[in-house]
Amino acid sequence: MRKGVKAAIIGGVCTLMVGGAGYGAYNVLAAVHGDDTPAVRTGPPTADEIRDTTQKFFTAWEKGQSASAAALTNDAADAEPVLTSFSAVAHIKDVRITPGRATGATVPYSVKGTVSYDGKSKTLAYRSRLKVVRGETTHRALVDWQPSVVHPALKRGDTLSTGEAASPPIEAVDRNGTVLTGDKYPSLGPILDELRSRYGDKAGGTPGVELVIQHASQESADTTLLTLAAGRAGKLRTTLDARLQAAAETAVTKYAESSVAAVKPSTGEVLAVANHREDGFNAAFLGELAPGSTMKIISAATLIDSGITTMNGPAPCPSTAVWLSQTFSNLKGLQPDEHATLADSFARSCNTAFVKYADSVQVDSLTKEAEDRFGLGRNDWKVGIPSFDGRVPASGGPDTAANLIGQGQVQMSPLNMASVTATVLTGTFRQPVLVPQKLDDRPLATAKGLSANTSGQLRAMMNRTATSGTAAGVMSGLRGTIGAKTGSAEVDGQTKSNSWFAGYRDDVAAAAMTQDGGHGIDAAGPIVASVLRIGG
Repeated sequence: MRKGVKAAIIGGVCTLMVGGAGYGAYNVLAAVHGDDTPAVRTGPPTADEIRDTTQKFFTAWEKGQSASAAALTNDAADAEPVLTSFSAVAHIKDVRITPGRATGATVPYSVKGTVSYDGKSKTLAYRSRLKVVRGETTHRALVDWQPSVVHPALKRGDTLSTGEAASPPIEAVDRNGTVLTGDKYPSLGPILDELRSRYGDKAGGTPGVELVIQHASQESADTTLLTLAAGRAGKLRTTLDARLQAAAETAVTKYAESSVAAVKPSTGEVLAVANHREDGFNAAFLGELAPGSTMKIISAATLIDSGITTMNGPAPCPSTAVWLSQTFSNLKGLQPDEHATLADSFARSCNTAFVKYADSVQVDSLTKEAEDRFGLGRNDWKVGIPSFDGRVPASGGPDTAANLIGQGQVQMSPLNMASVTATVLTGTFRQPVLVPQKLDDRPLATAKGLSANTSGQLRAMMNRTATSGTAAGVMSGLRGTIGAKTGSAEVDGQTKSNSWFAGYRDDVAAAAMTQDGGHGIDAAGPIVASVLRIGG
């Protein structure tokens, strides 16, 4: 069954990796007796082969001959269902495919057809491209199969379908009644799809007739490509704030592979969510990445609640610390301080200070603190659309120390860290929500939250970090009640660490992550500050 939908995407060009192409060499295998052994072509396809293969493929595709078209690709088993859905399920007829000028083995083309269903018709037109390669076993010139060959928006496992939409369209509005669209707020496109899928029936609209992409994952809402007959949209109120959403959208576009989430600490309501990623993934809600030193917020809470130390208690910061034969270091340039307090080491983001306490905490202390106090890691958040609830496993060995500094086995999303920051500010855990709970009476996650003593110490340490510690430069100029924590997480195979930053100002808490972004103040910090500047 299809799920929610988004604004029509009718055209676009799919970009593919283009390999070198030239003229193939002939490798004639002669039999020992006679010349009747067939020739086997090797090397890249020739220009004639490219032209012949694409012509045959386009002709079969135009005629709806899915099996024949699929046989002209290098993955017929995967190609045939997609090509079949194009004609038989999506009801696209009168197809005309016009090839453009080939560049090497890559051929661009335009597709035009008519989508017809239940007496309703509309023209569909778009552009895409394909590449012709030499078959590994057949040695024939074949279309290098990618779902984007059929439509640039298709990915592995996706198919096309036309019919009555599974859910009525929605008119999503923010907390003040401002209409939210994917055109104005690009990050919200897939999120609005999910909201329509889950709440379209409850918003009071009626479904229309649409051509959609049905995604492989049953958890992913359909994507609308063309609307043949518009349904009546029902109004869906969200917790978002259009002003903060606009600020978040602008902020993430300045840094590739970035995501940010902002919540209202006094209620848990999500105020903004934005992603600037090549893959379109909602990493702000679903990302599962090591949070680096932003995790020290939870680690410091663990040390305080376990009676190990306090903000004014000892937390020496040596240049290195060894735990179970693994050596941990601080960021380059950080001077050691053997007389540091926890507040000192927190504000300077000293890794070794936290690692030195690894032998003082139980293997599951951090896990229990995350679950019991901050509501993380229990897979019970019901935000309104899919989200990741954080993961803080009770890891033994070197990971006991690594987890304390947000490496090891710990994984978070920006939404998780925004919630952690909100819990520090109020002392109360309030599960983030994107749509009001009363809309569907879903049960929300609960947790004990923090004692007044612990939350007070954490706020003081985060305020110091924001005013004179590692986050001071980024938070400069922000008035009101402020606090922050910087973070960077090393990832195998990356030249730079992932940038993390969590902060609050008055009744707004936000967290951001930029993959391969460097230190927390390099990318994630400016993103969070931009949101707090508008929302505090």
